[in-house]
This record gives sequence, structure tokens and C-alpha cells, in this order.
Amino acid sequence: MKQIKNILTFATLLLSLIITPAAWAISLDDAKNQGLVGEQLNGYLGAVKSTPEVNALVKKINSKRREAYAETARNAGVEINIIELRIGERLIQRAPAGQYVQTPNGQWSKK
Repeated sequence: MKQIKNILTFATLLLSLIITPAAWAISLDDAKNQGLVGEQLNGYLGAVKSTPEVNALVKKINSKRREAYAETARNAGVEINIIELRIGERLIQRAPAGQYVQTPNGQWSKK
């Protein structure tokens, strides 16, 4: 009986370690609204306040964006940097008040 209890305790601990990081993960909207990330001129997300969690989110989002930009560039027959800059401009224009965007001099500015 004690062995079963120990196994259940261990399984519960293991399960909590697996589930907890996902529960701690911050969403893109939350990160933007909290001023942790912002849109950059190059079409990618940037860390306004760098933490391991924020950096992981930025890396994940930017990887997905890079794939989408590359596909769009291939389909349009243009270089990827053209797509990156155009989308970056749009994302900055569409960012709501209170979120951070990158200025032409590379600084973060609250919109």
C-alpha cells in the first residue's frame, strides 16, 4: 500500500512538472499588453523587457513569421527582406495604443 502511495505521489509530481511550464507560458497578446514585447521595423517581434520566458516567446513567434514571410516571398517572386519590411510597417501602424513599437532609430516607443 505504501509503495502505491509513493508511486502516485511521484506520478503527481511528475505530471505537475510537465503541465506547469505550459501554464506559465505567456501569450503574445498578454506580452504585448504588459509591455514585454513589441513590433520591430523588420517585421519581427522584439523583447522590450528580456526574460527567459519572453525570449522563448519571441523566438517561437519569429520562427513562425520567418516561415510565413519566406513562403510569401517565394510566391511573390521577391526577396524576403521586402516582405519583412512591408509587414513590419503594417504591424507597427496597426499596433494599438499602449503597445510598444520600434522607432526608426531603433528605440522602443509606447504607442
